[in-house]
Amino acid sequence: MTPARQGGFLIAKVHQAAGRIFARMLREHGMEIHPAHGRILYVLWQEGPMAIHDLARRVSLGKSTLTSALDRLEASGEVMRVRSDDDRRKIVIRLTPQTKETKKLYEEVSRTMTRLFYRGFTDGQIARFEQDLASILANLED
Repeated sequence: MTPARQGGFLIAKVHQAAGRIFARMLREHGMEIHPAHGRILYVLWQEGPMAIHDLARRVSLGKSTLTSALDRLEASGEVMRVRSDDDRRKIVIRLTPQTKETKKLYEEVSRTMTRLFYRGFTDGQIARFEQDLASILANLED
């Protein structure tokens, strides 16, 4: 008899626990940010301004959920919607100068979280684990 596999369940539990801990760490630094908002900001920090449909794909959010999140981020001064220079019909999401401080704090908490996440792992174990996760993601996206 094949033992029950729990990979998906464990990944979901890790995701939930990590999200709670990450949010708590941000709150301890005076920053209240929804996890979806953090993903949006992270993608924009890494890749720069982008069209809404590209951002929706990168953060794996539906257009209505993304629009709601962008409304909140825009109201808080973190992002702004601007017309594309290439195509006036296209709206591009850009970060505001205010996000520089947000980014510094987010990166500091991310480094702390990464140390916690990989505590007790060797570099080889981390590389293999991340390679395996990338393979699982590719399987699911295929």
